[in-house]
Amino acid sequence: MARPLANLSVLEMGTFITGPAAGMMLADLGADVIKVEQPGTGDPFRAFKGGLYSPHFQTYNRNKRSITLDTRKPEDLAAFDALVAKADVFIQNFRPGVAAKLGVDPARLQALNPRLVYCSISGFGASGPDRNRPAFDTVAQAASGFLRLLLNPAKPRVVGPAIADAMTGFYAAQGVLAALYERERTGRGRLVETSMFEAMCHFNLDDFTHLLSADEVMGPWSRPHVSQSYVFQCADGAWLALHMSSPPKFWENLAEAVGQPKMLERPAFATREARIAHYEDVHAFLAPIFATRPRAAWCAELARLEVPHAPVADSREVLDSPQAKHLELMVSAPGPQGEFRTIRSPLSFDGERSLTVTAPPVLGADNATILGSADTFAAAE
Repeated sequence: MARPLANLSVLEMGTFITGPAAGMMLADLGADVIKVEQPGTGDPFRAFKGGLYSPHFQTYNRNKRSITLDTRKPEDLAAFDALVAKADVFIQNFRPGVAAKLGVDPARLQALNPRLVYCSISGFGASGPDRNRPAFDTVAQAASGFLRLLLNPAKPRVVGPAIADAMTGFYAAQGVLAALYERERTGRGRLVETSMFEAMCHFNLDDFTHLLSADEVMGPWSRPHVSQSYVFQCADGAWLALHMSSPPKFWENLAEAVGQPKMLERPAFATREARIAHYEDVHAFLAPIFATRPRAAWCAELARLEVPHAPVADSREVLDSPQAKHLELMVSAPGPQGEFRTIRSPLSFDGERSLTVTAPPVLGADNATILGSADTFAAAE
């Protein structure tokens, strides 16, 4: 198995998603990620379904080890400092000011280890009028302008997964990798900072580019109209997605697939510009046609004619698909609650996929291995 970050030591004081997601990205690439948690409770995500091993926690904490330390206690802080002295990376996603209270602020840790890459993740940034605002996924999506692009104006409801949380963690991992690369030349670490607000503004780059280059404020229908993307319900109630983009051959082949050879002669279909302007008319014309046959029949016909499409699959359907099985997307390992199953890293190196995984650790599972004997570090339990 390719492990490009093997021998990299990471200490993660992450909770919920942003910090743990950054740690997971590095762990997936082979880094030894030690999750430093509060004794007794650990990462609050552990208890989201009762107990200390919720699916929420499992999602972003594979391939890690867990120790428990309360750095407000002198003996635990000393044990933590010993780990910092040998670490390559430290990750935390506390609100501004909390790291200093816990004795894990960047100035102190980098004084102990000048080569340390210190990654700090916040909600709205380390400074500015919003620095102390509480930030969660929906807050960051809304504040960055991204959420409005997902809302149906006629019936606004929050939809979808925790995009802001996950993307912020992924951006943080990217910053860490850049700082590690620079350290190879300079020999010194960096303070890498990002926030959910900044990460989501960058992730929402298309929206801001349209504003800054064309003075256009995008809405929830802007991209699907321009990309000519549609979702239709088929006869069996299943949904089918089309992404028709701009090549005329897509539309010519679609006309054949739906048995409407003269469809493109209709004014609403005549040109790309017409289809964008009459998006709802196009949808209204095609929807009853797709409702006449089950999804599998449509997929077979659209695939034959190379019309860009996909079933709107649920998670079970994805994993049951021949392509997911061919790519070995699901990997598993023994876990504390039976078999642990997850989706492997999407990266391959020299054609080699990462097909092994370690189940997320139970709280303090590695105290004895990392910190010493249980008796010596009884305060950490």
